[in-house]
Amino acid sequence: MFRFRSSRAPRLAAALTSTALLLVTATACGGDDSGSDASDAGAEASSSADSAFPVTIAHKYGSTTIKSEPQRIVTVGLTDQDAVLALGKVPVGTTEWLGGYKGAVGPWAADKLGSAAAPTVLKDTGTGPQVEKIAALKPDLILAVYGGLTKEQYTSLSAFAPVVAQPKQYNDYGVPWQEQAETIGKALGEPEEAATAVKETEDRIAAAVAEHPEFKGASAVMATPYEGIFVFGSQDPRSHLLTDLGFTLPADLDKVIGDQFGANISKERTDLLDQDALVWQVGDVTKDADKLHKDASYKDLNVVKQGREVYVNETSDYGNALSMGTVLSLRYVIERLVPQLAAAVDGKTDTKVEQPAS
Repeated sequence: MFRFRSSRAPRLAAALTSTALLLVTATACGGDDSGSDASDAGAEASSSADSAFPVTIAHKYGSTTIKSEPQRIVTVGLTDQDAVLALGKVPVGTTEWLGGYKGAVGPWAADKLGSAAAPTVLKDTGTGPQVEKIAALKPDLILAVYGGLTKEQYTSLSAFAPVVAQPKQYNDYGVPWQEQAETIGKALGEPEEAATAVKETEDRIAAAVAEHPEFKGASAVMATPYEGIFVFGSQDPRSHLLTDLGFTLPADLDKVIGDQFGANISKERTDLLDQDALVWQVGDVTKDADKLHKDASYKDLNVVKQGREVYVNETSDYGNALSMGTVLSLRYVIERLVPQLAAAVDGKTDTKVEQPAS
């Protein structure tokens, strides 16, 4: 997922490189009062956490063994902090990608911080992780599940902490949010908790699907007016959400996109946009829509004439949550995107696709 403001170019550059991801384990603590329920629960949790290690996780650059429960987690993956927070851990360092949020924690995840201090924020400059600043945080685990580390970057980070790179079976920045959460859960020693968090989000998606059977089999695609028209491929989290909701993607989308999370398309391939629903991520809804509607290669498509466009302001919390596409942010997105999609595919050309109230 990349940003389409000042960080567009860095995100594109980063997305075309490889990933390093490292995974974490959760802390369990128990009481000291012998025989008390709290003591028993604490002892059981501690025993469970201890039994999870060592754990070995395969990834793009081989495999990494986590010997014991990590206490100081740094997330290099651009969205990995959400999965860590969902499992009750707070990273000591996060990588800022979008939003400018304190600790790089969006409003959809802020309550997971509790009374803990906000993480130290590192910057995604498009040239790779800030190795020296990461080292200064003294991590015992570095996560880059949703990222694009090169082998050299992975090796540099591995010199001072264990690192687990993204799953090799996906493009860089292509790991599904479910697998992201479950992999991090495994590394944290919290696989059951990760499964529970994933199920909660999947249940919300399933409820939307049940409420809107018209989504099933309808076609959809996501795009942004970045340096022309940029379309997201099937492995991008935004596209994952559309298919999770029951939509199908254009048949030859990945043939055009290649092995990246997305790509710019030529004016000759604007047919990819002519779907039952077209979701645009834009910097300014009114201005960007007006500009698109003046484009001769776009304005006469049926998706435009029949009012099936959905616009998402990428600079809003909603737009940021959509770009993040995590186990936590998707719960926030579903409340806002589903009504827009329903309006787009209701079969009525006069239905306006409204912007969310907040």
